[in-house]
Amino acid sequence: MVSRAKDFEARLGRAEEQLRLLQSVSRFMVREMSLSDILSGINKLIVDFMKCDSCLIYLIDGDQLVLCSSNKSPGVLGTIRLKMSEGLTGWVARERRLLSISSEAYRDKRFKRFSALPEDTFEAFLSAPIVARGRVVGVINVQHKNPHQHSGAEMELLTTVGEQIGTVLLLARVEPSAVEAANHVELLFPSPAGNR
Repeated sequence: MVSRAKDFEARLGRAEEQLRLLQSVSRFMVREMSLSDILSGINKLIVDFMKCDSCLIYLIDGDQLVLCSSNKSPGVLGTIRLKMSEGLTGWVARERRLLSISSEAYRDKRFKRFSALPEDTFEAFLSAPIVARGRVVGVINVQHKNPHQHSGAEMELLTTVGEQIGTVLLLARVEPSAVEAANHVELLFPSPAGNR
């Protein structure tokens, strides 16, 4: 009975941590900050929560994925690019699917090496598409240096964070003055053309 109670307490504690992470990401969504700072903040939250060694956030630019946030290699941001047909990251973007590899990710036939990234030798790889309004707009990767079996909760969490980042990207396009001037009720109940 004692071990059941401890197991329940541990699961409850982890659920509370997940909730705090999602709340923290949501707070980034409502702040007036640069997109770079928001992605960097979300990156740090993920690294801290998942206790991973690397978090990479790629965004789509035309037919390429561009590295836009990294906790390990900030000096290569914007310079690491891969085609949608390349690498594990490209596969996730193309297939619009989560990908989890618990060990030897670098041996996967889809893997693409980048000499500028230390992550090329990391064992475990978890990746989710970043989705906005039903469209893939990027990919978020989490990597561990050592083998790591990703839990269902970790997979679901990364998927949810990918959806939140997609919303952040949409909001980043809206000027604060446009938010203040907008009539949000009109989005639900458009005024007839003659009643303005």
